Amino acid sequence: MNLAAILYVDGHVRAYQGTKKIGKIYSTRLKFPVPATEETWVTDAHGSPVFVVMAAPGASLAAELRDLLPELRTAVGDDRRVLVGFDRGGWSPALFKHMDASGFDVLTWRKGVTEDITDDLFKEVTHTDDHGQTRKWSVADTLVDLPLATTKTSGEVFTIRQISRVVGTTGGGTRQIHILTTDRTMSAGEVVYRMGNRWRQENQFRYARMHFDLDSHDSYTSTGDDEERMMPNPAKAKAYQKVVAARNAHAEAAAIAETNLMALKTPAEGSTELAVTVTSAMHNQAMAPLWEAETALIAAEKAHKAIPAKLRLGELNPGQQVLDTETKLIHTGIRMAAYNTAMTIAREIRTNTGYRRASQEAHALMRQIFNQTGDIDTTKPGVLTISLDPLPTKAKTAAVTQLCEHLNSTQTRYPGTELILHYKIKNNA
Repeated sequence: MNLAAILYVDGHVRAYQGTKKIGKIYSTRLKFPVPATEETWVTDAHGSPVFVVMAAPGASLAAELRDLLPELRTAVGDDRRVLVGFDRGGWSPALFKHMDASGFDVLTWRKGVTEDITDDLFKEVTHTDDHGQTRKWSVADTLVDLPLATTKTSGEVFTIRQISRVVGTTGGGTRQIHILTTDRTMSAGEVVYRMGNRWRQENQFRYARMHFDLDSHDSYTSTGDDEERMMPNPAKAKAYQKVVAARNAHAEAAAIAETNLMALKTPAEGSTELAVTVTSAMHNQAMAPLWEAETALIAAEKAHKAIPAKLRLGELNPGQQVLDTETKLIHTGIRMAAYNTAMTIAREIRTNTGYRRASQEAHALMRQIFNQTGDIDTTKPGVLTISLDPLPTKAKTAAVTQLCEHLNSTQTRYPGTELILHYKIKNNA
């Protein structure tokens, strides 16, 4: 499969540490809501960023995905089908149907509880990656019907391919996990591999935080948020928790009432009577806790229904601010270019040099190269020569020499000039 037709989409929460009144967003990394802005990142098959946009305040990943489809098509540049991978935050069968009809293939995890696949449908599959490493999995390749939430009454469903695996749990048991995709041609092994590759996007966020200061706030300029914007009402969620508690209490009271009634109707041990007379007073006493729980449940449901699901931002959080994004996006663009350059050099070290420890030290060697001293020579007509000082060890110097030879073979021009870039190690050709 052409890697240019594989993209991953995910949201990234950038926490804010200033004093302005910025809206809170739940951070999966920090495990609690924090004042923050959220971006939607698109990366390629290697996890290298392609572009980033600011997410609309309060927007779900599913909503962001729907809005991003035209830009994803522009990024690919032609009408081929594009495999788009994302996590459960983008779960929406209606979105999956829309993407499929628009020339995009879905790749995501199944959300919610579902029945396990029978053992006889599992078989071993393999996939060999770009570095020649072959992996094996036991999977079941089936089709499932997902109800479309917008048409529950009609019973319309969207049929999608499901790849199931059995994985271990922390308690020593096992459970099944399910990958969904609209691509019917990709091998089951590659589906599992591509879904696992979505973690490269998480690794990109982590690496960029450590080495490119990804989460810094490059501008603290802010403007007032739209106070007419409708926001989820937190009181609605709290009221629903009371409904859940009341339902549980009602179920428990019903079980107790049933036990009490059965005890009233059962003759005492050793009694010769075949039936027991249950008076109204005795019945009412046994049923009183259930009736009380039922009254509480009705009151909780009524209170929950009376609370509006959404309120104006001005009512919930007057004076809230939004951070300016122009400077941030410019700086993020620079960081993306630097990251992609760094990752490209690290891959070239692994694939086009004989460095024996490249699989463990490619990134460390790449950073060492970028920090290495050297000279720039413009005296040779038509050539811009970059001369690096030798590295501390012969093995690293030899690896960088091979890297220079590979880069020189591309005959790359320095942007905006006719000068051909030529790289070398000092005292070498």
